[in-house]
Amino acid sequence: MSADQQRILARAAREVIPGQIVNLGIGLPTQLFHYLPDEMEVLVHSENGVLGCRPRRDDEAPDWDMIDSGGAYIATRPGASVFDSAMSFAMIRRSRVDLTFMGAFEVDELGNLANWKIPGKFSPGIGGAMELAQKVRRLVILCSHNDKHGNPKILKRCRLPLTAERCVSRIVTDKAVLDVTPQGLAVVDIADGLSVAELREATEAELIVDERRLGRF
Repeated sequence: MSADQQRILARAAREVIPGQIVNLGIGLPTQLFHYLPDEMEVLVHSENGVLGCRPRRDDEAPDWDMIDSGGAYIATRPGASVFDSAMSFAMIRRSRVDLTFMGAFEVDELGNLANWKIPGKFSPGIGGAMELAQKVRRLVILCSHNDKHGNPKILKRCRLPLTAERCVSRIVTDKAVLDVTPQGLAVVDIADGLSVAELREATEAELIVDERRLGRF
């Protein structure tokens, strides 16, 4: 992984509270496994029907029946349970999952999320992201602040097809941690070595900054 991705994951791990049920979305969020302390009591949920996931160790043979939402082989911790997808989505729809991490193509200052479809490119479908975004108690987005061309991914309004409206609680990028508030996007933390002016330049959305309370990561 790149240094920027490691920065995102290390900061995102601080969002997890012991005792929570946490869902890790496809892509970068699945790597958050490796940034949670071994002793932390947390139940990782996979929407394909596992509660109590953990990463598979290098010396463990893969269990062909145990995969995460991205198709990677996983293992289970003591006390884990396995169930069908109907039960898994019932947990989501009843808001039994405390926290989910997802990637994003775009996020806007209203907390709208677009992470499933780029017009003209193949997509297998919206999948469980729509359910998770609407029903999980707290949604934290993990993504690069800008795309590979340098264009902002944190926008005034999303342009791509939405996954869900007004669903995002917090955004963690390689440049900043942003909270979605009724007043707009509030900067919680900013990356070491980055100025507020540089952050504003990299962001299309308006940012609310209180430099007296600004953290670094």
